[in-house]
Amino acid sequence: MMPTLLCLGLGYCARHYVAEFGARFDRIVGTSRTPKPAGRVAMLAFDGGVPAGEVRAAVAEATHALISAGPGESGDPILASLGEAVATAPKLEGIVYLSSLGVYGDHAGAWVDETAATIPAHERGGARLRAEQGWQALGKRRGIPVAILRLAGIYGPGQNAFTRLLAGRAHRVAKPGHVFNRIHVADIAQAIDAAFALRADGIFNVTDDEPAAYSDQVLLAATLLGIEPPPELSMEDAQTILTPFALSFYAGCVRVRNDKLKRVLGVRLRYPTYREGLRALFEEGYEARDPLMR
Repeated sequence: MMPTLLCLGLGYCARHYVAEFGARFDRIVGTSRTPKPAGRVAMLAFDGGVPAGEVRAAVAEATHALISAGPGESGDPILASLGEAVATAPKLEGIVYLSSLGVYGDHAGAWVDETAATIPAHERGGARLRAEQGWQALGKRRGIPVAILRLAGIYGPGQNAFTRLLAGRAHRVAKPGHVFNRIHVADIAQAIDAAFALRADGIFNVTDDEPAAYSDQVLLAATLLGIEPPPELSMEDAQTILTPFALSFYAGCVRVRNDKLKRVLGVRLRYPTYREGLRALFEEGYEARDPLMR
């Protein structure tokens, strides 16, 4: 059977995955609200509403499905509009769903793994959790593996502390003891590839080895750029400056383990901490670039 990858939502992570590992597939189809050229990827328009016939045809031909489109206020649009088509796709061998560590919520800074309670601190995390459960239920009904990859804070070319600093969007917030998990997009691509190759089923945390304060990352980026870092803000000041979305990341604190990522999927992180990741971006280029159009 000719392996065909269907990327429902050809976003940042999916594009980097396809750029590095796309040669494993004979055909790749991607969807976007506003399709743009994407190298060898055949792009289709899909906004999560009623799918066109060509989108349904792509589902029917897919052997592997990468779901990276996130849920909205009314739930997961892909599940709602294409769930039945995916569940009955005759050639489908496996699904990888990109989720978020936000499903864990606040664990007061404790270390957690995939068995920890999910107590989302905001509705965005709750929507992610319901989407995870929906895709897992679909996989069980269809009899195929579904790998749920819970991603840490994503960074990479065009999406990092350097670009935010230079755009004046990097802030240092003083909240003692508060840390974030991070993950380089190249390591996300590795995790997706391993999940498909091993026909992985279940939940996997995709994060680096060292949760750290966002301020630490901003300080390192400023040092590498040779510029002054932004002044540190109190939480009170941050509430008047940061968007509700940005503030939501300070609503809880958790340190997330990645042992299962390494043990079961066999992923060896290229960037074990933000230090290696930021230094590599500084040397290789931190500006935005489309990996599929190089």
